Amino acid sequence: MHALWASNSAGGASLSLKVLFLGIFPVDSDQAQSLRDFVSCLPSSPVRVALLCGRTKAIQALRGCTSECLFFARGTDFQGWLEWQSRNATVRFAWPLSEIAVSTIPVPNLATSATGPLLELERRILDSLPAIERWFRLQWQEHTPPFYGSVDLRNAGFKLAPVDMNLYPGGWNNLSEEMLPCAVQAAQIAIEKICPDARNLLLIPERHTRNVFYLLNVARLASVLRTTGLDVRIGSLSPEITAPVVISLPGGDSLTIEALVRSGPRLGLAGFDPCAILLNNDLSAGIPEILRGLDQQVLLPPLHAGWAVRRKSNHFAAYDEVTDEFARLLGIDPWLLNPYFAVCGEVNFHERRGEECLASNIDWLLARVREKYAEHGIKEEPFAIVKADAGTYGMGIMTVKSADDVRDLNRKQRNKMAVVKEGLAVQQVIIQEGVPTRERVDDGVAEPVVYMLDRYVVGGFYRVHKERGIDENLNAPGAHFVPLAFAGSCNMPDCRAQPGASSSNRFYSYGVVARLAQLAASLELERTTHLLPPRADVAQPEAAAVT
Repeated sequence: MHALWASNSAGGASLSLKVLFLGIFPVDSDQAQSLRDFVSCLPSSPVRVALLCGRTKAIQALRGCTSECLFFARGTDFQGWLEWQSRNATVRFAWPLSEIAVSTIPVPNLATSATGPLLELERRILDSLPAIERWFRLQWQEHTPPFYGSVDLRNAGFKLAPVDMNLYPGGWNNLSEEMLPCAVQAAQIAIEKICPDARNLLLIPERHTRNVFYLLNVARLASVLRTTGLDVRIGSLSPEITAPVVISLPGGDSLTIEALVRSGPRLGLAGFDPCAILLNNDLSAGIPEILRGLDQQVLLPPLHAGWAVRRKSNHFAAYDEVTDEFARLLGIDPWLLNPYFAVCGEVNFHERRGEECLASNIDWLLARVREKYAEHGIKEEPFAIVKADAGTYGMGIMTVKSADDVRDLNRKQRNKMAVVKEGLAVQQVIIQEGVPTRERVDDGVAEPVVYMLDRYVVGGFYRVHKERGIDENLNAPGAHFVPLAFAGSCNMPDCRAQPGASSSNRFYSYGVVARLAQLAASLELERTTHLLPPRADVAQPEAAAVT
């Protein structure tokens, strides 16, 4: 698909018109209506839509165009006339475009009523689009977004809410190729804000260099950053890496990982002095001394964003504030976008310490959820998710439907809940309202994961698990990933489609909620700088709740 700009020069008038060529022919009535619906959303509307079949009709239409026009034509070879000129118009080649105008991607199956509450929420979001985008724009003038992040969402059919926010996202290899231009553009903006004259960037990944899928993620992330004009090299925190190691990847690619070199207040590699350092390592094992005290180098994200300091409960406390304000903007119940939560500290699953705190908080939370279910006419059994307040990788998570579920844990279940990544003991847990997922992809239960760079949505994927239920954690062995099929733009909804009928509207709503979580993460990081432990060997400090 290509875009052409045509300017009508008759009578000295200045007229711009955009010409798109789509290989979607013959056009049936449904496709034609989809094209017109898309056009109605354009800022330059009203425009005239012409469905063309070849060069001759395109030329005739250009000659006769007296108002802004958007042309859809078969993708035949127009190269020979891109510089064609006549008395009335000049046509010049502009740029290739990824798919935008029409999405033929089906909406993922949503097992809920076609007139359910979530569809009303979707309509409210679309109707409030200008106000929403302005609100976000003003928020980002006051707060600095994290460099990147990913958000796990749950679509229950009656609410759409984030259940986790990752500030060191892996899984970049699961994004579709079509979305990479979005990612590159967002990365360019993010880098320019942080280090405008940056040439070199050091990427520090996790230490598990034998996980091929994770290494594919590193390779994809490095590729996106290189495309912004940066020289990107990869350095490892692993003491086993003492010389460059070349790792072969599927598809014939390779990844070179080098040993980090600390020289005074600067960190780099042999012969490589970066302006910026990007961590794709969540610091679950603590904060290495080599990362402390850097001077005139930007470390992304900051050290207190790692799990040595960060707590999920602090994030969702900030998210409470964000959604309260956003819900007032839309005139909706913030609960439709926000899961309730509670926190228990001083927990030891092996010794059964903190069990009564868990039980009482589960009872309290489930009672609140039942009240909301009754208020919104939801006839389902509520559940809660108990998980470590720090850590990721789907470890230390369980589903409960009553307080008795935590009192009756067997030894195997206690062992599973007692430790998370890097073998760290669970000392504090978050009890979160369970949001069932009603989406299905490839005959499996699915949940969307949305990726962001800076304040921009750049794509995502569905995490799909065929052996898990709608109330279970899907981040578990056996899951697979299906790219979210954004139709070329993460922020281009179909303004005239019926609620629930358009994948672009579904994904736009996902992007709105993900950006709320990204905004909450910016507040969280602003308020937790003081929690950074003074010594690098303090891996699990007592983290007070942020008020």
